Amino acid sequence: MREIVHVQAGQCGNQIGSKFWEVMAAEHGIDQTGSYVGDSELQLQRINVYFNEGQEGRYVPRAILTDLEPGTMDSIRSGEFGTMFRPDNFVFGQSGAGNNWAKGHYTEGAELVDNVMEIIRREAEGCDMLQGFQLTHSMGGGTGSGMGTLLVSKIKEEYPDRIISTYSVIPSPKVSDTVVEPYNATLSIHQLVENADQSYALDNEALYEICLKTLKLKNPTYSDLNHLIANGIAGTTCSLRFPGQLNCDLRKLAVNMVPFPRLHFFLVGFAPLTARSSQSFRVLTVPELTQQAFDAKNMMCAADPRHGRYLTCAMMFRGSMSSEEVEDQMHQMVNRHSSNFVEWIPNNVKASICNIPPKGLKMSSVFIGNSTAIQEAFKRVADQFAVMFRRKAFLHWYTGEGMDEMEFTEAESNLNDLVSEYQQYQDATADEEDISGDFDEEGFGDDA
Repeated sequence: MREIVHVQAGQCGNQIGSKFWEVMAAEHGIDQTGSYVGDSELQLQRINVYFNEGQEGRYVPRAILTDLEPGTMDSIRSGEFGTMFRPDNFVFGQSGAGNNWAKGHYTEGAELVDNVMEIIRREAEGCDMLQGFQLTHSMGGGTGSGMGTLLVSKIKEEYPDRIISTYSVIPSPKVSDTVVEPYNATLSIHQLVENADQSYALDNEALYEICLKTLKLKNPTYSDLNHLIANGIAGTTCSLRFPGQLNCDLRKLAVNMVPFPRLHFFLVGFAPLTARSSQSFRVLTVPELTQQAFDAKNMMCAADPRHGRYLTCAMMFRGSMSSEEVEDQMHQMVNRHSSNFVEWIPNNVKASICNIPPKGLKMSSVFIGNSTAIQEAFKRVADQFAVMFRRKAFLHWYTGEGMDEMEFTEAESNLNDLVSEYQQYQDATADEEDISGDFDEEGFGDDA
C-alpha cells in the first residue's frame, strides 16, 4: 500500500487538517470514534493510505498535529472528531510563536521539532510502502510558516526519496491577518522552493470569493473555506484510495507537473461548486466539470490564470464516466485555450479517472495547474516585503531570536528570482534557441 503521513502545523494548518480528516472519515465510512460504519468494501480496501488499523477494528488517522500553543489542540481534542486521533500524536508547546517566523523556525519550534520528528519516524516506520508526506500550514503566521518549513526540511533530510507536498495558505491580496505577513511568507517561500516537491497555493480571499459568488453563502466561516480546501486535498489523492481507470499518485503528479525543480507551486480548483438553491437545475457532465474546473473564478488562489500561461496541468475526475469522453474534453480544452498553454511542452495536460465519487455527488473533478500566473501572488508578497525591509521595520523581533539580516536579503533575492523565472518561461516560445541558458538547473538558490 502507498501510505501518506499527514502533518498539520499551526492554527491554520490544524483547522484545515481537522476539516480534511472529517472529509476522509466520511469517504471511508469511519465515525467519530474511528469505527467503520460504511456500506461498501471499497471503503476499506485501501483505507491504510491515510489510516492505521488499531485494536478492535478502530481506524486511527496517520496524522501528526503540532502547534506551539495548546489552544488549537484543545479545541480539536474537544471537537466531535477529537477522540479519533491518537493522543500521543498531539505535540504542542506552551509559549506560542507570536506570528514570528524566527520563533517557529529557530527558537521555540527548534525545541519541539525533535519530538515531532520522533512521531513522524514512528508513523513512517509503521508503513509498508510510504508514498510521501503532506503538510497543511499557513505562510503568514509563526508556527505554520516557521516550524512548518523547519519540518519540511527535516523530513527532506531524512526521507530524500519520498514526495513532500504542502498545502500552503498564502497571504491574501486585500485581507491581512498579521502585519509581518510579508516577512513570514517570504522566508517560508525561500524554504519551500528548495525543500518541497509540490506546493498547492491557497488563499483566503479567493476561497471567500468562491463561497460568496459561486456557493452564494451569505457570510462564509473559516469552516466553509476549509471544507473547500479539504475537497481539493481529497481529490488529489483519490486514485491512491479507490480503484479507477487511470491512476495517479503524488509521484506521478510531481513528475508530470514540475518542468523545472523550483517551479512547483500549483493552483487548485474544484468542481462542481453550485449554490444549494440551483443544484437541482444542474446536470453534471464531463464537459460541465471541465468547464468549471478551468474557470478562473474557481481557483483557490488569488492569481488569475488568464494573466499567465499553463506550463502543465492535471485533471482528476471522480465518478463513472468513459475515458474516451475525458480524453476528448482535455483535447478540446487545450485546443480552445491554446494561447493559455505554453507551446514548448506539447501534451501538457494529465488526466486521471477514479471510479468512486465523493460523498453526496455523482461525479466531481479536481483541477491542478502549474501556471506562470502564480507569480502575481509572489510579486505581491515581494513588494510588501521590500517596502518594510527598506526601513528595517519589525526586524528586531527576528534578529532578537538569533536571525541574521543576510537571511532576509537572501530570501528576498530568492523570491525575486522565482518571479523572474516564471516570467521568463511565460515569455518563452517554442522556436527560441536555448532558453535555459539564463538559469542553471537549480535556479539561483545555490548559496541558500
